[in-house]
Amino acid sequence: MKIGAFSKRNNITIDTIRHYMELGLILPEKKGGQYHFDNRCQQDINDILSFKNMGFTLNEIKTIFKYRKLGKFSSYQKDEYYRNLFTSKLKTLNEDLKTLNQYKNNIELKLKEWKIADQEDQAHSLGIDLKTLDVLNCQHCSNQLDLTQGNVVNGQIISGKLTCPCGKTYTIDSGIFIDPTQTINDHNEQEYNRFLSEYIQLTDSSYIDNLNIGIEWGYKKLTSADLKGKILLELGTGLGFFLRNIYTDLPDDCLYIAVDHNIYRLRFVKELLERSKLSKRVLFICSDFLNIPIRNKVVDFLLDFTGTSNYSFEHKEFLLNYTDKYVKDNSSLYGGYILFKHFNVNSLIQEEYRSNFILENIKASISQLNYQLKSEQQSDYIEKGGKYENYFVEGEKVYLYYYYGVRSLSDGLD
Repeated sequence: MKIGAFSKRNNITIDTIRHYMELGLILPEKKGGQYHFDNRCQQDINDILSFKNMGFTLNEIKTIFKYRKLGKFSSYQKDEYYRNLFTSKLKTLNEDLKTLNQYKNNIELKLKEWKIADQEDQAHSLGIDLKTLDVLNCQHCSNQLDLTQGNVVNGQIISGKLTCPCGKTYTIDSGIFIDPTQTINDHNEQEYNRFLSEYIQLTDSSYIDNLNIGIEWGYKKLTSADLKGKILLELGTGLGFFLRNIYTDLPDDCLYIAVDHNIYRLRFVKELLERSKLSKRVLFICSDFLNIPIRNKVVDFLLDFTGTSNYSFEHKEFLLNYTDKYVKDNSSLYGGYILFKHFNVNSLIQEEYRSNFILENIKASISQLNYQLKSEQQSDYIEKGGKYENYFVEGEKVYLYYYYGVRSLSDGLD
């Protein structure tokens, strides 16, 4: 019979039959450009299915077929061979079952530990540390803000209002400082809870690999620095890929300022950090990059992991020129930038915005801020992204550039 009938008779796809043929498990005769499957092929497929139902792999079945067809066993030899074969396979399966049961027990134990921990631990909320209020100020008149009302737990403001002598009022909601000029768009907060798994599934693996390499590079560079008593400012915290990696290593007296214009992303990150049961000093601010309500010249470490790049999708100005007022003269910069090797004629990046996606321009702009390069790293070229990294088209090559630089008081700023 032909392959179609043979497939239907055995309830197996044609692709599966062809795969068995490629492995030499089924050897039909070819006549006139078509394969014909006889009774020997039927016996072979019966044996394959029988062995598979006993847990034998295709490679193991192939070895069995070799012995059977080349050995020409006598009845006694055949019985002895299969008896030894099945005895050995049963021993292997029992060992596998023992290992699987151990894995099962370990997973059940871990789940039990987590359940007990969840029952014993009280809710842990991160708020705005009262000691960090001196970092904040009004972006309209630069005066310090006063706490006029609030819910304070263990020295942290969970909710409340800060007012300025000029009359401007700022809100603290769920431990997040909110600039009143910031527009809060409607979002489904649950979408961020499933975002990470979806992001990994729908984004090209090469892109994620390069992203992980950059996060690890930034982590090692930053944790090798002295962060005790320092203030870090991250532009565009997003879903906290970098913050979540470094959170447990932050000194207790260090202040990490996480800024994003999307409050729902900040809430998502904050909830994840709260589950760690660690109480580090993180100041979550929902505001525009250009009007962050903090004092000038207070930041020791500026973290710009794609903050500038995301800003540059719709602006031609270099973001760090506007945020430099918050940074000390002897600060350090850790940056990650999305760059293009070239732009296609049908590029999604408008021509007026392309300057900040070119390596030479990024280096020049950073240099003009008097940062001295200490270390840099460039990823491999990426030719496709995914649902959430859809800013380049086929034929364009994108890569990630990571920069670490410092400047001293003696450099001076123009």
